[in-house]
Amino acid sequence: MKPKGASEAMDSWKVIIADDEAIIRDGIRQCVDWKSLGLQVAAEAEDGEEALELAVRHEVHIALVDLNMPIMHGIELMKRLREQLPDCKIIVITGHDEFSYAQESIRLQVNDYILKPAEPKQLMQVLRGVRDQLIAEKQKNQHLQQASRQILKNFPLLRERFCQEWLDGNLSQSEIMEQLHFLRLPAACPALIGMIRWRGEVQNSGLQEKERQLFLFAIENMVTELLQDYPKVIFRDAAGLIIILLWDAAGEPVLAGVEAVVRSHLKISVEVGTQAVEGDAAGLAAAYRKCRVNLSREQPLSPLVRRARQYVLEHYGEYGLTLESIAGHLQASPVYLSRLFKQELGEPFGTYLTQTRIRKAAQLLHSTELSMSEVAERTGYETQHYFSTAFKKQTGVSPLQFRKGVFPGEGGRGGLAEEQH
Repeated sequence: MKPKGASEAMDSWKVIIADDEAIIRDGIRQCVDWKSLGLQVAAEAEDGEEALELAVRHEVHIALVDLNMPIMHGIELMKRLREQLPDCKIIVITGHDEFSYAQESIRLQVNDYILKPAEPKQLMQVLRGVRDQLIAEKQKNQHLQQASRQILKNFPLLRERFCQEWLDGNLSQSEIMEQLHFLRLPAACPALIGMIRWRGEVQNSGLQEKERQLFLFAIENMVTELLQDYPKVIFRDAAGLIIILLWDAAGEPVLAGVEAVVRSHLKISVEVGTQAVEGDAAGLAAAYRKCRVNLSREQPLSPLVRRARQYVLEHYGEYGLTLESIAGHLQASPVYLSRLFKQELGEPFGTYLTQTRIRKAAQLLHSTELSMSEVAERTGYETQHYFSTAFKKQTGVSPLQFRKGVFPGEGGRGGLAEEQH
């Protein structure tokens, strides 16, 4: 009867016999029943240099090594084997019964140490033990690989659970950074949190659960596709809202366009709320709470104002962007759009445009090394001077002070953190 595991390892565990005496090599080869152990002699060598070359070429699993060999000593051979074949099991077979050699062999993690002349029974026993180690390690690696595949398969769920705990404020800074690394997410706080609510769930109470889930799943797929170029996590919170954690604030205009895409493809209306995340990892929970409050009190916007708001998010960097130019693009009356904009968003168009530009400028100042003139150009300002004036008027500090983290109390930064409806 074959030992347990031998059959599955048959022709897998390769052995090299390294000894400068041919009679010793022949004796070892002939006195061991290799097949019953699931082993095979893949190579023989009469010196250390040849042994290293053949061991690496055949990727042997077990090396029977004589210490006293020409060209390359057995100790040096074992060192090189440890470097090039770290998983190879080494059995020393030598006539040198010297403590110094035994010490060096132990330091090199030799699996066993046998003195010549080796008795067949003892050699079989040692080889069987090493073979069992190889089988156990192989099974362990298979289990670990299977577990790793399972973890990768469940990565989306693990990310969702982690992000929900993060939003709930249940994690320390060190736990957050550790989980970000493990789950292969950017090692920083998201720049933006988005939230999607489908009002139709409440309005159409007769909707069956299966249909409701299909709609929500379709919305999530659309968001995932729209934001495919941005690092993100999308999941549903305990209240059933679709949450988007976005590590690149440049994706905000894309996120704002979700309303139109969903309305066009699914013929339903959703509301999208966004909130910039300020400060360290603890700022995410605060942004989440603020976004929920804003979304719950937000009144549904008319299609015209939604389109105008979306246009601003996509074109705020264009110098000369005006209410009139947007009205022309949307084929609407500037007077009517101005009145509707202020009525639904609670502020004039000019104020909304300025706040959007300054918020985007703040994100660039915080996350890039762009010069002040480049930031001004990217946010729709004709000159750096005009940009600096507008920035200080809005925030209470100059762009340079903001980049250095100098703020006049909470009020200076609060205007930047407030997300527009």
